[in-house]
Amino acid sequence: MKKVTYSAPSVKKAFKILYAISNASSGLGISDLSKKLKIGKSTVHGITTALEEMGVLVRDPFYKRYTMGYSLLELCRTAYAKIELKDLARKPMEKLMGRVGETVFLGVLNGDHVTIVDMVESRNEMKITSPPGTRLPLLAGATGRVLFSQMEEEKAKEVLKKRGLVRYTSKTVIDHRQFLREIAKVKEQGYAVDDEEYIPGVRAVAAPLFYGSSPPAALWVVGFASTLGDLKVKMVIREIQETVQEIKQILGTS
Repeated sequence: MKKVTYSAPSVKKAFKILYAISNASSGLGISDLSKKLKIGKSTVHGITTALEEMGVLVRDPFYKRYTMGYSLLELCRTAYAKIELKDLARKPMEKLMGRVGETVFLGVLNGDHVTIVDMVESRNEMKITSPPGTRLPLLAGATGRVLFSQMEEEKAKEVLKKRGLVRYTSKTVIDHRQFLREIAKVKEQGYAVDDEEYIPGVRAVAAPLFYGSSPPAALWVVGFASTLGDLKVKMVIREIQETVQEIKQILGTS
């Protein structure tokens, strides 16, 4: 079967323009870019105008040259922070898994959903797993509540209004007032517990992980309700909070 490939010429041209400008110490104008990259002036003008509107490029009003803006810096900083967090949190996560015997996840708030950044699998024969890169709904389970609790109030209201509360199981909270009361409780106690609210037969404990100005993050432990009973949940709460403190010390944000 022939492999289908897709090409986006405008995106490729935009990156060529960005690379050219980034390598020019005093910036480049539309004519310079057109000549250097052999791209029509009208195309260069359209792309640079769009990139300027997005803050990716900055145009000098006198010399009419473009230099790099701050939007890319913000993207790079966010991406770097995720990589740094993943690398530095790995050993504490492995130790946490060893102590609690359940799968440990690390994730970040990504728009209006949660993205798993890393995972340390339980050694149990029966275990909960989900690969890095998996997207989870923000308004579901312990992880969602922990990350939702870290959002700015106006943004949180906007997301709640836009997404609404979906019933995943018979235990899912779908009343807005009750949900917001639970969010307030999460903020106060510093953790959240999911008692089969997202997946039947599965429980979880999550704790927020603040690290500077980077996207809100969370650490959570997931296991089957049959192995993650009430007494063990209390133990996991203590262990996960200690692990969060350990990671924050490593990151220098404690």
